[in-house]
Amino acid sequence: MLVLGDAHADDPARRRALFAAYRAADADVALQLGDLLCYDLPIPTYFVAGNNEDFDVVEALRHGRVESSDVDGVTLLAGDVVEIEGLRVAGLSGNFAPTQFERPRPNLQGERRRHFVRDDVEAAKQLSDVDVLLTHEAPHGLPVTESYEVGCEHVDELLDALDPDLCLVGHHHEHAETTYGDTRVVGLAPAWERYYELDPETLELTSQPTPEA
Repeated sequence: MLVLGDAHADDPARRRALFAAYRAADADVALQLGDLLCYDLPIPTYFVAGNNEDFDVVEALRHGRVESSDVDGVTLLAGDVVEIEGLRVAGLSGNFAPTQFERPRPNLQGERRRHFVRDDVEAAKQLSDVDVLLTHEAPHGLPVTESYEVGCEHVDELLDALDPDLCLVGHHHEHAETTYGDTRVVGLAPAWERYYELDPETLELTSQPTPEA
């Protein structure tokens, strides 16, 4: 199973790197951690939306309305769970903004659609038997290099409620690992630097440098 960090594939060079990772992994299915910005992919790809997306596409995917030759092979995970190669994989799309968190999702307009809201988190808390949780926003404790304190209490709450074996995180563009309770938390390097492979039986995560496109 291919696993990819942020792609930012609206940039041509990064789009070429993204497809180089798909070719190198030669996998049947992929998970992606947000800031994708390319929605026509070579194998079924399950992703959480990041804070940089085409939000018209993301909202259409939320509601099952996409009919476009530019969107194919992608499934948005937004407070729901799917079974992939025997794993129950859940996702929380978006990032946190304290000024938007209590608003109803339909009230978010334009770029504000990048955020998750309380209803999204509460819906995700009701999921069961989650093996792998995908988030763009990190829980507390992930040792990444930023100029601010990393960690969102609402992602912490979700880990407390679901207790997954593995949580995969995007957004910070560097590899980092920690544990939260009994959950292994891994922040992923961006797709133009590394691609990852996940063993669905052992949840072992390995990575390779993304080859030149």
